[in-house]
Amino acid sequence: MTTPVSPPKVRRWSWRSQAFRGLVYQAVALAVIGFAIWYLAHNTLINMRERGIQSGFDFLTQTAGFDIGESLFPFDSSEHYWKAFLVGLVNTLRVAVLGILLTTLIGTLIGVGRFSRNALIRGLCSAYVEFFRNVPILLQLLMWYLLFTELLPDTLEPWVIGPTFLSKGGLSYPIPIWTLGHALAVVGLFAGVVAAWLYRRWAFRQFEATGRIRSMFWVPVVIVLAGGVLGWLVGGAPMAMNAPKQGEFAVEGGGSLTPEFMAVLLGLTVYTAAFVAEVVRAGIQSVARGQSEAASALGLGRGQEMRLVMLPQALRVIIPPLTNQYLNLTKNSSLAVAIGYPDVVSIANTALNQTGRAVECIAIVMIIYLCTSLITSLLMNWYNARAAIKER
Repeated sequence: MTTPVSPPKVRRWSWRSQAFRGLVYQAVALAVIGFAIWYLAHNTLINMRERGIQSGFDFLTQTAGFDIGESLFPFDSSEHYWKAFLVGLVNTLRVAVLGILLTTLIGTLIGVGRFSRNALIRGLCSAYVEFFRNVPILLQLLMWYLLFTELLPDTLEPWVIGPTFLSKGGLSYPIPIWTLGHALAVVGLFAGVVAAWLYRRWAFRQFEATGRIRSMFWVPVVIVLAGGVLGWLVGGAPMAMNAPKQGEFAVEGGGSLTPEFMAVLLGLTVYTAAFVAEVVRAGIQSVARGQSEAASALGLGRGQEMRLVMLPQALRVIIPPLTNQYLNLTKNSSLAVAIGYPDVVSIANTALNQTGRAVECIAIVMIIYLCTSLITSLLMNWYNARAAIKER
């Protein structure tokens, strides 16, 4: 009987070790990439210095010298460049966050509408998708901007819709005069969100234990709203409003949305929603037909079938491409510069023309979009992990 011969042992740090060779190759690759980046940056700085071109980010602490027409916090020409870039970042996030929320809502409704038994609804949803996703986004932004600036009445004769005013100057609407009651209402909303999250966890555990279905949407919504109303009542139920009114030359007071902001938001929303609708449609179609038949056999209605059976299973297919659409919406917001919306790209262009720091301004814009995209991807990957089907 022959004794089996064991393979020769390979030392961990020996060149004969595949793992060790892999580490060496990776280290060499990183060194080459690092050297290439250093060489390009060093060569660029030398060429700029020889041509008398200033470089560096010290300009961020200099006075900007220009005003920004739209900002969520005060800004004037005496402020520094870094604050101007902050205004641009906030304006970009304002469009991106609202656009993602509206796109998700509209895209989901249209995607589900593609499965409607009503031929009219199904046809309108298909027409929406085919029209808006095949027209370039820049043209859609220009279309909405022209609609707001050419077809609406002058600021001296705005359309009055209840307490709001709509004209070429934008949409003016009443806003509450901030008091302690409003702060407590915000605190109540956050407390309601926590309570709604705890309720959903309890309702899900009860469903797994008993099979009894409890409301996972309307009850949490009522809890959140009740928290806000309770905080508002504790704070004295303030009712004072800053309402807009027609002035001598324009509408004064209240809050306002500029035509540029509304054009960017609507353009990005309706364009991206067409792609989101197709993502939702594909995700629903990926669910086995037997699931729909089983839901019908259990006596579930059409709406319950879609909400409780089809969409939860389709999420694992929907979320990855949906993340791409969110990233596209955020990056497409850079096209807002074409219609004069002061996003981060518009601010960077102005700063570049005044300071000549082209490399620095472009680098700031690239870093901002890189960080927003990575954060969006991180959040969506976390949600994707939670929505994935887990084996018992």
